[in-house]
Amino acid sequence: MCSPWAVVAMEERAELVTTLGDEELIAEIARLKREKNAVILAHYYQYSEIQDLADFIGDSLELSRRAQETTADVIVFCGVHFMAETAKILNPSKRVLIPDVNAGCSLAESAPAEEYRRVREELRQQYPNHVAITYINCSAEVKALSDIICTSSNAERIIRSVPDDVPILFAPDRNLGKYLQRKTGRPMILWNGTCIVHQSFSIRRIEEQLAEHPDAELIAHPECEDVVLERADFIGSTSALLRYVATSPRQTFIVATEPGIIHQMEKAAPSKRLIAALPEQEGCRCSECPYMKLNTLEKLYRCLLTGEPEVRLDPDLIERARRPLERMLELSKP
Repeated sequence: MCSPWAVVAMEERAELVTTLGDEELIAEIARLKREKNAVILAHYYQYSEIQDLADFIGDSLELSRRAQETTADVIVFCGVHFMAETAKILNPSKRVLIPDVNAGCSLAESAPAEEYRRVREELRQQYPNHVAITYINCSAEVKALSDIICTSSNAERIIRSVPDDVPILFAPDRNLGKYLQRKTGRPMILWNGTCIVHQSFSIRRIEEQLAEHPDAELIAHPECEDVVLERADFIGSTSALLRYVATSPRQTFIVATEPGIIHQMEKAAPSKRLIAALPEQEGCRCSECPYMKLNTLEKLYRCLLTGEPEVRLDPDLIERARRPLERMLELSKP
C-alpha cells in the first residue's frame, strides 16, 4: 500500500496534467512506462495520439497475441473493458490497467452472463452436443461459459473447424453471424446483439458518397448490416481492411468501420483518399465508438501514475475463461 506521503506526491503530480501540453504529456507517459516496465497496447479505434505512442496496435486477435507474449510487468490496455479483461486472463500474474474503466462495449452488454447461461442450458436439452462459439466482444463471465472464442479475423476458420453435424451457437453479434453463415454455408443459432457503431451506417448516405466519388470502393467490417455488406467491394476485419487499402490499386475508399482505423490507413497508404462512411443521422458522430473514445492521453497518464483503474478478476474465472481463449489461439496458428 502507498504511504500517505506517496499518495500526496501522486496527487500533486496528477494535477500537472491540467497544465501539460500534449508533447509534455507524452514525455511523462514514456517516463512512467520505463519506470514501471509497462507496455501499452492500443486498438485501432483509439485516438490517433494514443495509437502513435503505443508499443503495439492492432485488432482483437493481434492484441490478444501481444498480451500473451509480453514480458512487461504492467499492461496498459487502451481499448475497451473486455479487451483488458482478455489481457488479464492471458496474463494472470501481471497488472492490467485500462485508462477509463467505463470503456465498455454494446456487444458485450447485449449478452449478460446469466442470460447467456440460461440459453446454453436450454440448448443442451435440445442439442446436447452443441458448440458455443463466442465473439471476443463479450465479458469474462461469458467467455468462461463458452467453448471457443473467435475474432472477426479468425471466425470463419474456427466455424469451419467444427464438424458439420454439430450445432453452433454464435454470440453476440448477429450481423457477423449472418455474414459467416453466408460465407461458410453453415446454419447457426444467432444471438441478437449488434455493435452501435457498425449498426449506425446508412446505406442511403453511403450511396450518396459513392455517387460523389464514382471511383471509390466501399470497404466494410462484417459487423455492419446486410444492406451495407451486400454493397461492399471488400469485407474484412479491421486488420484486413488496413491491408486491403495498402495493397489495392484503387486510390479512393469509403470506410465502413470505426474511423480510428483511418489513421493507420493514412500511414500505410499516404497517397490514397480515405473517406469515413456516414451514419444515418446527419451531423452525428455516431460512427465513432463512444466507449473507445473515453480513453485519452490524460487518463493514460493518470493510470500509469496511480496504477488505477486495474482489472481484477477472480482466479477461478480466469482459469475458466482462459480455456476457450487458448482454444482460439491454437486454432488460429498459421
